[in-house]
Amino acid sequence: MQTVPPGTPCWADLATPDLADAKRFYAALFDWTGRVAPQPEAGGYTTFLREGLAAAGAGPPATPDQVPIWSIYVATDDADLVATRVTAAGGQVVVPPLEIFDQGRMAVFADPAGAAFSVWQPMAMRGAEVFNVPGALSWTELVTPDPEGAKTFYELVFGWQPEEHPTDPTDYTGWRLGDRVVAGMMPPLGDGFPADLPAYWAVYFAVADADDAARRATELGGDVLVPARDIQTGRIAALRDPQGALFSVVALRELG
Repeated sequence: MQTVPPGTPCWADLATPDLADAKRFYAALFDWTGRVAPQPEAGGYTTFLREGLAAAGAGPPATPDQVPIWSIYVATDDADLVATRVTAAGGQVVVPPLEIFDQGRMAVFADPAGAAFSVWQPMAMRGAEVFNVPGALSWTELVTPDPEGAKTFYELVFGWQPEEHPTDPTDYTGWRLGDRVVAGMMPPLGDGFPADLPAYWAVYFAVADADDAARRATELGGDVLVPARDIQTGRIAALRDPQGALFSVVALRELG
C-alpha cells in the first residue's frame, strides 16, 4: 500500500454516541464490514472495510458533550510542525500531537472560523487504502463563512494554493498541492442546514447512485438534508445519519 502524500486528506472517521447503531447504518448503506481495535482503551474503535481494505473509521466521542461528527485527517510527516504552523496562522490546537498505539501520531486542530480537522502522521496505519470507488472516501470540502481567511490559513499550514472555479449559485475554491487539487471550499448555502451551523469539513463518500443512496439512508433511519443534484463531476446528496452526523455522497461521472 502506498502512503498518501503529505498535505493530502488521507482518512475520515466518525465520533458517535451510539457506535453500535452507526455500524448498523453505515454497513448497510455502504456495504462495509467492521474490524474492531483489540485494545480496550480504544473504546471499540472500528475500522470500516470495503472488500477488505480500510475505508473509514468510527469510535466513541472524545467527551460526553461532543456532537456526532465526521472528521477529516490530512497526512503529514511531522504532526508537531503542523501544530506550530496552526498556532502561528491563528488556529487552535485542540488535541496536541500524540501517539495512537503503534498506528501513528495524530493531532486535532481548529481553523480561525472554528472548523475542526486532524492530521495523521502514519506508522503502522497509513490511512485509507481505497478511494473514489463506491463505499470509499472521495472528497473533502470546507464549508465556511470566511473563505478569504481560510485561504490564508490553509496555505500557511499545508501549502495549499487556492484555485477559483466559477459555479452557480456560488463560486467554488479548489486547493491545489503540486499537480493535484486535494480538497475544496465553499461558503454555506443554507438550504436544509441549520442556520447556526459553524464552519466544518464535509466528507463525501462515493456511491454508484446518489438518489438510491439517499433513499436507502432514509430507510435506515437517516435524513436527506439536500436531495440529489447534478454537479460538474457527478451527482451529490447531503445526508445525516440517525445520530445526527452530516455526510455527503457522490456518484462520480466519467470525465474524458
